[in-house]
Amino acid sequence: MVLLVGTGLLLSGCGLESSATPADDGPTTLGFVNGGSTEFHTCLQESIENTAKSNFAKLVTVNSHQDAARELANIQDMIARHVDAIILQTVNTTALKSDIAKAKSAHIPIFLTSVSADPSDILGAVVVDLKAVGKLDAGWIEDDAAGREVQVGVIAGAPGAASDLLVGGFTKGLPANVKVVANQPAMFVAAKAKIVAASMIKAHPDLDYAFVANEEMAFAARKAFDAAGGKKVKIVTVNGTDEALAALKDGRFAATVSNSAKDTGELAVTNTISLLRKEKVEKIATTPARLITRTNADTAPLYCPSDGS
Repeated sequence: MVLLVGTGLLLSGCGLESSATPADDGPTTLGFVNGGSTEFHTCLQESIENTAKSNFAKLVTVNSHQDAARELANIQDMIARHVDAIILQTVNTTALKSDIAKAKSAHIPIFLTSVSADPSDILGAVVVDLKAVGKLDAGWIEDDAAGREVQVGVIAGAPGAASDLLVGGFTKGLPANVKVVANQPAMFVAAKAKIVAASMIKAHPDLDYAFVANEEMAFAARKAFDAAGGKKVKIVTVNGTDEALAALKDGRFAATVSNSAKDTGELAVTNTISLLRKEKVEKIATTPARLITRTNADTAPLYCPSDGS
């Protein structure tokens, strides 16, 4: 999908420093293990940092850069720092099992963002229903195609986590008259998406639609399609950033699905703190998802924290 960030925010230990052994009556110390460096990851981190600060929580952050081995090492680092809980944006749902086991053995709870796991193994989660997000884009294509036989190409993200759920929801949501003629990963990297799109339109010059697993890649794909004579290709994508809303209005994109990173980050911090305090909150919360087109772009929720928020 998703769904998924600035270099200055990705340094280990950015934000507030963690104490080695948090006191029972002291401030909550949270560790945030981010998964990558897309705009989603940046906005998620900004939201988590802002919300931790407003809740007087200490925060330590690290980034796994889409590397499952580094993610496990980051979990071990947070354990060594004796954080009260780890908020994790995983890079790989398979690797997640080892992460959770490692944290459980150290008696440090994990709170997940974007995806969930066995509720008995985690403190909680705030999830983006990525299958539903993909299905919303598929529904837009179904309505737009209106029964015509059409072709769609998929530019996926990084295999193993969010992208698989997004793409699965999208492809399963398509009607029989929509044929997927290409499905290639671009690792959530715009430069790779541009290459994939150029190859895709060359191989399938009659392509009608493209589903792109995030908006950064979608902008690159749009340029590649246009340069190769594929201006008619309608792009559907995911996130709901300000730049994408502008692209909806001028026709570069046909649809996107808003799943606010700001909302996800706020829920992750506030719910983690509440669950640590044994307060009654939803263990598995959901970030709202909404189909956005030119007609309702002006009412889309804020994707990334604004300055000062």
